[in-house]
Amino acid sequence: MEKSIRNMVIGLLILMVLVPLGLIATGETFGEWGNEEIEEKLGYVPQGLEGLSTFWQNAPLPDYAFEGDESNQGAVIAYILSAVIGVVIGGGFLYFVGKKVAKD
Repeated sequence: MEKSIRNMVIGLLILMVLVPLGLIATGETFGEWGNEEIEEKLGYVPQGLEGLSTFWQNAPLPDYAFEGDESNQGAVIAYILSAVIGVVIGGGFLYFVGKKVAKD
């Protein structure tokens, strides 16, 4: 494995392990607003955003948590699992797009 790729993988692994630090943060999470919070901040909810508000209603890990698990340990595992899923999906997509672009 190339050194730059190895360093990137190590960096991503470190970031995935550090993701649960968000559980001890105070205040609201930037950008994770529902329609109510957006209306409070802007005074209205944009029409396109209102139409998409139910898109993630049946998310695999809603609120980054397992259904029925209220424990702190379960939340940490769910946060790390969410990070792993995001990196695999995002990284896989970029890998295949990169292969396609490099081929042309």
